[in-house]
Amino acid sequence: MDTPVLTLGVLLGDVTGIGPEVALKAVASLAGEMEDTRFVVIGDSGVADYYAGLLGLESGLPRATDPESVDARVVLHDPGTVALTLDLPAGDPAAARAAMEWLREGARMSMTGELAGIVTAPVSKEAIIRAGFPNFIGQTEFLSECAGVSRTAMMLLGADDRGRWLRVALATTHVPLKDVVRVLTAASITRAIELAGEACGLLGLGRRRIAVCGLNPHAGEGGKMGTEEIELIAPAVAGCRAKGLDVHGPFPADTLFYEVFKGDYDAVVAMYHDQGLVPLKMIGFESGVNWTLGLPFVRTSPDHGTAYNIAGRGVANPSSMIAALRLARQVALDHPRPARVPLFS
Repeated sequence: MDTPVLTLGVLLGDVTGIGPEVALKAVASLAGEMEDTRFVVIGDSGVADYYAGLLGLESGLPRATDPESVDARVVLHDPGTVALTLDLPAGDPAAARAAMEWLREGARMSMTGELAGIVTAPVSKEAIIRAGFPNFIGQTEFLSECAGVSRTAMMLLGADDRGRWLRVALATTHVPLKDVVRVLTAASITRAIELAGEACGLLGLGRRRIAVCGLNPHAGEGGKMGTEEIELIAPAVAGCRAKGLDVHGPFPADTLFYEVFKGDYDAVVAMYHDQGLVPLKMIGFESGVNWTLGLPFVRTSPDHGTAYNIAGRGVANPSSMIAALRLARQVALDHPRPARVPLFS
């Protein structure tokens, strides 16, 4: 076998949800197609082997540390010290703690160059907080902390069945709605605009035309329904335009997404989580991808949750996970980082 030029980590997420199923379904679907890519499944060996067997993958995934697995296209790395069982209840603390361990390991291996990037399966924020991580906000924020960077943003990407794309970067992420005004700043808006422009370049788009949402209804009606557009958003847009970015707004969000969906803009910056994700999930729920912009490595994930209600039934749709793997590979191949440490050397 030719040596793969790219190694991606695939994290199983919360094993009491659909993470292991969609992760291994996606790997099984793409392993033959992506001949230049090696997949390192990061998670519990018993869980991974069980789902691999159900999906017709090799019984007992080759271990990444086994010298005989050097040519294997799909290998397993289990960094855990305590084995999980297959009968854990939804949101079990053991599963949540394991998911956090795998996140740390994926970040570490990406930072050392052992992986070109990671694709993370869904976790439950509520379960992680209950399991002893009271400050956990989300995987985006946790990985940013692991990497020691603060200039990051979430971008969600998805297309409808006619290939029409929405690409949405968020100026704030997992913040209660009542706190959005408090945490929204000109700096956070500027960061999202700049990273959205960089993302368009990483995607190879010929144009990087960005539209920015207002925060308030009708973008504030000239200050009559809120002043954030005047005091925060418009100055951030103007500052980015002065730097040469093709950015416009703020626009009323209720009409802007229609213009973006028509193709008038290449990406949109939304002020808060649901403002951007509702339209994105409306048109691309099964194929949407979450991409963390600004990390020193590639990180993507499916744009859905743990779906505890269907976990273990074999009916989970892997489309979003497949799309996340495709995007991670595309970005990592087009913008490679020199590998500094051989895998498990």
